[in-house]
Amino acid sequence: MKKQLNIVVITNDHYVVLLAALIKSIEVNLVNDNHLVFNIVDDKISRENKEKLIQSVNHQIVTLKWINMEGLIPDHIALPLDRTSYPLNIYIRFFIPYFMDESVEKVLYLDVDMIFQADISALFEFDLSHHVVAAVQDSRIKTFNNAWGGIKNYKKLGLNGNTMYFNSGLMLMNLKLWRSLGITEKLIKCMNENIHYANYPDQNGLNVVLYHQWLNLDKKWNYFADLVSDSDPFVIHFVQRKPIYKSFNGVQLFRDKFYYYLQMTEWKNFVPISEINRLINKSRIVFNKLIKLFSGR
Repeated sequence: MKKQLNIVVITNDHYVVLLAALIKSIEVNLVNDNHLVFNIVDDKISRENKEKLIQSVNHQIVTLKWINMEGLIPDHIALPLDRTSYPLNIYIRFFIPYFMDESVEKVLYLDVDMIFQADISALFEFDLSHHVVAAVQDSRIKTFNNAWGGIKNYKKLGLNGNTMYFNSGLMLMNLKLWRSLGITEKLIKCMNENIHYANYPDQNGLNVVLYHQWLNLDKKWNYFADLVSDSDPFVIHFVQRKPIYKSFNGVQLFRDKFYYYLQMTEWKNFVPISEINRLINKSRIVFNKLIKLFSGR
């Protein structure tokens, strides 16, 4: 039976090229006769890049829905303005259960710096009746007591240091259970209270609030691109330097696979970005966050 698979992604204009490759990889590897609905949270994507993305997809099996990021966060909610270089749009995933239609029971959230090598339909078959999300244990930060990236104050929070820590780049979400448990409100409260302990602010909040409430998936569903694999992973995640940069330093085979899918899009003539331009973009992110930090919003 044909199903509608709802996927949520968040991107700005700089990373829309990553999204193009991600969508194409999912589209090409779709085996079951399902329809893909990409709910794209638009963090100031240009009209030109929107048109290129529209022209890149197979509209017989893909629908693109644009959601303006402005206005998704209620005025009364104070975002945890951390001092990292991550963009503020990382927190939008907290609000997915509130901007998706209530008739949608499952949503797959994906970071845009991924490509698929397996049928995405299989992810939607996992039973989430007793879990808020399904995710994959982080390959670098395996447990809460990881010295450099775990939950630094896990003892103070009364949590077990040997608890598995998941990567939030891929999350199959049980929206009904998320809403009924008030997870968004708990996340914002947790982050605002513990922001100084978090290297990965949004991810730390998710791990603390969803303590023992997530389903652990096979590592092949979120495999980091800087790790050599003996077999083909289902999902390659470019967690560090992205393949759109000349300075990419991950596994070359995974970079080549990214460009294999990108060549099927309107970005087929894309030229990798220089290191200076990468740093300029990162500086803009930090500058914009500082403005918000010191303006109180």
